[in-house]
Amino acid sequence: MPRYTVHVRDEWLTVPCRDPSYTIQWLGLEALKRYTKNKPDNGGIKSVKDVDFVARRCQGQGLLDADDTIEDVLEDNDFVELVIDGDAMSPDFIPSQPGISHLTTTYREPESYIFLDGNSLSSTDLVNLGKGLYKIKLTQEAESKVMQSRELLDTIVKENRVVYGITTGFGKFARTVIPVSKLKELQENLLRSHSAGVGSPLSPERTRMLLALRINVLAKGYSGISLENLHAMIEAFNASCLSFVPEKGTVGASGDLAPLSHLALGLMGEGKMWSPKSGWADAKYVLEAHGLKPISLRPKEGLALINGTQMITSLGAEAVERALAIARQADIIAALTLEVLKGTTKAFDSEIHMLRPHPGQAEVALRFRSLLDSDHHPSEIAESHRFCDRVQDAYTMRCCPQVHGVVVDTINFVKNIINTEINSATDNPMVFSERGETISGGNFHGEYPAKALDYLAIGVHELASISERRIERLCNPSLSELPAFLVNEGGLNSGFMIAHCTAASLVSENKVLCHPSSVDSLSTSAATEDHVSMGGWAARKALRVVEHVEQVLSIELLAACQGIEFLRPLRTTTPLEKVYDLVRTVVKPWIKDRFMSPDIEAVHRLLLDQKVWKVAHPYIERYNVEHIPESRPNSPTAFSLESPTSPRKRVRLE
Repeated sequence: MPRYTVHVRDEWLTVPCRDPSYTIQWLGLEALKRYTKNKPDNGGIKSVKDVDFVARRCQGQGLLDADDTIEDVLEDNDFVELVIDGDAMSPDFIPSQPGISHLTTTYREPESYIFLDGNSLSSTDLVNLGKGLYKIKLTQEAESKVMQSRELLDTIVKENRVVYGITTGFGKFARTVIPVSKLKELQENLLRSHSAGVGSPLSPERTRMLLALRINVLAKGYSGISLENLHAMIEAFNASCLSFVPEKGTVGASGDLAPLSHLALGLMGEGKMWSPKSGWADAKYVLEAHGLKPISLRPKEGLALINGTQMITSLGAEAVERALAIARQADIIAALTLEVLKGTTKAFDSEIHMLRPHPGQAEVALRFRSLLDSDHHPSEIAESHRFCDRVQDAYTMRCCPQVHGVVVDTINFVKNIINTEINSATDNPMVFSERGETISGGNFHGEYPAKALDYLAIGVHELASISERRIERLCNPSLSELPAFLVNEGGLNSGFMIAHCTAASLVSENKVLCHPSSVDSLSTSAATEDHVSMGGWAARKALRVVEHVEQVLSIELLAACQGIEFLRPLRTTTPLEKVYDLVRTVVKPWIKDRFMSPDIEAVHRLLLDQKVWKVAHPYIERYNVEHIPESRPNSPTAFSLESPTSPRKRVRLE
């Protein structure tokens, strides 16, 4: 028999439905009957039949017509919010955020699996898990290690040993011994008290990443989690039952305690939870709707769930992957701008960059050659100014290999730090089953990813800084020899005037966001945690900086394509024409002023989906193959056009 979970004011009510041809009006009235039945004063409702209400699906907030049949608009176990006339929407109801979550509207349950063992997950894998492309399974080796660690903890409890976090309190209460009969309550209280975060919840994608990464760390077998509860976490992940995790509240010291506590609290059936089926609802109802049971904590398991740097690291993984994607595409966009501004390619000569053999600089210079080489890809625009008297270009064009190059090297450095952190045991105390002991240490401290992500923000920001200067050159007629602000009938039309202001504002914001958070520390937990990393803020602002860089480069790409319009019928190189054609599939040329924000967002989406890179990459790769001597393995300019892969074993896919 189908059933539906209906939220009325402060209560969730399960309503079975014998006949799905009943209407939404019937469902609402039935829920109201159940609501008033449990209230001494009928909830202030004199007659259910006289109540006016509005019903909407929890997921997506779609309004439901009272006359629609249930079978036409709802699925079995759907969640519905009922708002009584005169009431505000329940403060317990957390609406979905349209446009933020890829999973909200396009989620399809994946069929493929990634096998986790705690040693071989990459930042790329983690981002793909966040996107909902895979489910999770444990390797047999990981399951064996997890069971061995749990057996040791069970022995410690049976022998009444005094061990931090297992039979004692936490932090300042480390010397307080807890009776065996209270150990379960100790772990539950830990999660409840530490669930003290504030702010907006992480998006479903980011919560999936956080949960997947915590599962990966527990799979190493040094935390003492029971295999039963680890499997329960995996089942929740595979069903996309995702806890409400506020984005603020971690100092990145004894791990990301607040966000990881919120993550675990939902798995206990407390607090709020989201799934593609339910939207936001009480965790116990969401778990029940997916046939899952709340986890029951054994000694040390609460601590095992919340010690670690997984909030910093999962957000950092997204930041570094997006930074890598935008850095590649920044070279393509800058090359297009150089063509529009009739720049020279001489500054990208391979021998110049052999004399300063930074890998990133050589990589960027080769990309520029692969896109602009007039012998390889004839350019009518380049030919039109071949014999001009310009000796050299402004730094924003001439120095792209040097400026973009250090960004590439920075990203590769940070990616290595993040990939190491992804596969690190960050619990405390560590459970060494082979030695038969637990050892307290400090692997939970977030300084490594915090420092790396501060560095990432500083590095990747420069792509926006130099891009904004190129936008200025495109818009300024005295520098571009093009119409002012790239529009005809200037004055009547303003063209890209304010789009450039937007870019300037984002660059200015980035200057503040690039101040490193990891140089700060505030003592917490009664001076037990007396040096902290502030890594959560490092990760969040690194993501913000990367997003701003993407948006500034979106504006430059729009402006460069608009510049091409004024150079027609001349054509640029084949790969850059392909990029121009791609942009024109989503944005028309700027003939007269129109609503510009959607154009910027459309191009931003192209960059997020890496479509600019995918269009140009085959030409870059072909050029690289055809010019092997300059990128031979023993050459000081040798490099891989793809991101560096970790030497660790790849995760197994099924």
